[in-house]
Amino acid sequence: MSDGAPAIDERLARRLLDAQFPQWRDLPVAPVPAGGVDNRTFRLGDELSVRLPSADWYALQVEKEQRWLPVLAPLLPLPIPAPVAQGRPGEGYPFTWSVYRWLEGEPASHERVPDLEAFATDLAAFLAALARAPAGGAPGPGPHNFHRGGPLAHYEAEALHAIAALDGEIDAAEARACWDDAMAARWDGEPVWFHGDVAEGNLLVRDGRLAAVIDFGTSGAGDPACDVVIAWTFLDAAGRAAFRRGLALDDATWARGRGWALWKAAITVAGGGEWAPAARPVIDRVLADRASG
Repeated sequence: MSDGAPAIDERLARRLLDAQFPQWRDLPVAPVPAGGVDNRTFRLGDELSVRLPSADWYALQVEKEQRWLPVLAPLLPLPIPAPVAQGRPGEGYPFTWSVYRWLEGEPASHERVPDLEAFATDLAAFLAALARAPAGGAPGPGPHNFHRGGPLAHYEAEALHAIAALDGEIDAAEARACWDDAMAARWDGEPVWFHGDVAEGNLLVRDGRLAAVIDFGTSGAGDPACDVVIAWTFLDAAGRAAFRRGLALDDATWARGRGWALWKAAITVAGGGEWAPAARPVIDRVLADRASG
């Protein structure tokens, strides 16, 4: 947000709703735990949610979700966000924004998912169904999704710089070899739908099972290897094996997926900050997976 813009909080959400959707004036607005960084989410009554992008990059995703989520929803085995309304800039807030149906569930965590193998199988079935959805006219890689679905080479300079910076902390030679594998495993297929940010916070669980998938802001049509990253960020060895079986992934897609995971983990660790400690073990898992063949 630029200087002078209002704070993205429940008071702003309330003002926007009252000005643009007075039919919901009597519904309470409340922040949700882990309401997001790229977009801030608030609960509206019992059945709706409000999603406000935090920067212009993320505002690019609003119309895409409004256009495509209703098309994809009937083709998928689990609920996804259902747009109800699209808001416009106002009250000093410069971006378009969305109102969705509320989806029940809590973000996935190891404490909430006792059976990672079953979870991985369910997730693979969801992503496989998403990839089967007709992709004609779907948005390709670009600024709206930070080039997810495009060639991983877009991030090569960043990845190699981070690997070099971590030399001595990680096995940099093995990391470069892993990156080389990903670069060599080129993708020449027809574009397919992918989610683009398959992470714990976007996977809702109920009673230990995957119940819904949210946040399609980085979705698009292209190479689905970016959706494989969760194999190393969240799943254990048995879960990884079940996930790969469920998606019937070939060696090349798996190698590109490792590349996506290595890039994000390496730049996060090299950059320091609050997310670095959680990203560090991801590098170890990626390199161990490559070593195991």
